[in-house]
Amino acid sequence: MTTLIMIDQPPYGAWTGREALDMAFSLAAFDQSASLLFTGPGVNWLRQTQHAGGIEQKSVEKNLAAAPIFGMDAILADRAACIAYGLDEHSLIEGVTLVDADADLLTDYDHTAFAG
Repeated sequence: MTTLIMIDQPPYGAWTGREALDMAFSLAAFDQSASLLFTGPGVNWLRQTQHAGGIEQKSVEKNLAAAPIFGMDAILADRAACIAYGLDEHSLIEGVTLVDADADLLTDYDHTAFAG
């Protein structure tokens, strides 16, 4: 069974995305196949060198760095959203795969969860 968790919220200002990240890590920690897909403003989670100290929060970049430790299958970023937010493969954190977030991608997963 495979699960895709989609995050379309910006990394700061709301807790919805962090809760989705926790859910994905929990699934992976219990040997459940889980991947993350960042779309819309959610692709900003994947931006390198974030400085969140000014808003007194920890950088989500550090949270995402733990994905391999938990056994996450993949961290995916919607290619169109990355273009819209001025991101390319060189400005994303390590380990992100650019994809086309379309119906074909969703058919690769048994379950999808939307954190929006």
